[in-house]
Amino acid sequence: MTLEDLGYNERVEKLRADESIKDFEIGRVIAEHKERYAVKTDKGEYDAEITGNMRFNANDREDFPAVGDWVAVTTYDSDFAVIHKILPRYSIIKRQAVGQFGGIQIIATNIDYAFLIQAVDRDFNINRLERYLTICNNSNVKPVIVLSKIDLTDENGLNEIMELINTRIKNVPVIALSNETQNGYDAINKFIERGKTYCLLGSSGVGKSTLLNNLSGKSVMKTDVISESTNRGKHITTHREFIVLENGGILIDNPGMREVGIADSANGLEITFDIIYNLSEKCRFKDCTHKQEKGCAVLEAVEKGELDKDSYENYLKMEKEKTYFESTVSERRNKDKGFGKMMKNYKKMKKKNDI
Repeated sequence: MTLEDLGYNERVEKLRADESIKDFEIGRVIAEHKERYAVKTDKGEYDAEITGNMRFNANDREDFPAVGDWVAVTTYDSDFAVIHKILPRYSIIKRQAVGQFGGIQIIATNIDYAFLIQAVDRDFNINRLERYLTICNNSNVKPVIVLSKIDLTDENGLNEIMELINTRIKNVPVIALSNETQNGYDAINKFIERGKTYCLLGSSGVGKSTLLNNLSGKSVMKTDVISESTNRGKHITTHREFIVLENGGILIDNPGMREVGIADSANGLEITFDIIYNLSEKCRFKDCTHKQEKGCAVLEAVEKGELDKDSYENYLKMEKEKTYFESTVSERRNKDKGFGKMMKNYKKMKKKNDI
């Protein structure tokens, strides 16, 4: 397998030259397991660890490798490699880390497209779909909505879902997919190009692994039967996996995400809810919160039915999450600085006492 098969292109080549790492081999992270990594190069696949210097200088999760990263490595005959540096990423899909104060979880890096998968039965949730879109828009990743398990609903049910999506989400491709009849697979395959990297995002049991198996033409990921009590497939994927398809596309499957916390530090919300941001320019007050102010163009649009009320409320909820997350990140950094200062003073005092 060549580096080009892994997605290596002129952009990565330029980054490699800019980072002055010509003396190292280049590889791509294809799996991660608690600071242990699998890296693939043009010579083969290696178990890898980062250098002690990388670990010492890391300030947060984004300083560690993630699936999809291009890395500078030294490989050894024992199928072992050492990661020396991460090449700059052109996209990072991330969310709030579950249960971690102000923390970030990286889902995947250097992604071109994300397939946002929702089953049309009990899993479908338009609010969650807007969350996935916000994460993609914040990450410079092109989203494609995939409605799976359309065999579990009738034509009227599918039309209702399509109408809801078209009302609240604009300019995003939507593909209805049947794993039973294979309807929709031709449409998905049109998006998949050699050397491009694709990520599967969705909750547990929506059919991501089945989709991956069908696209690859073989049983790459284990799947399970649908539960009769919940009408959901049992989720199997437990970690991120990097698979090169026969047509040259690169697919990353992920464990299902129950929580999709917003860690939007750029313009993801602004792109997803562009109609609200455009309306806000007409508000009487520049610092309008769009909640109760007089002269608020957003509230007026909701009252007139020009802006979907549920979408508006979902926006307010995510905006609140974003603000809170940013404050927790700032608070955590201040605590880290305080701790660092305390340790520095402690070392000075210890050195003085030793003298």
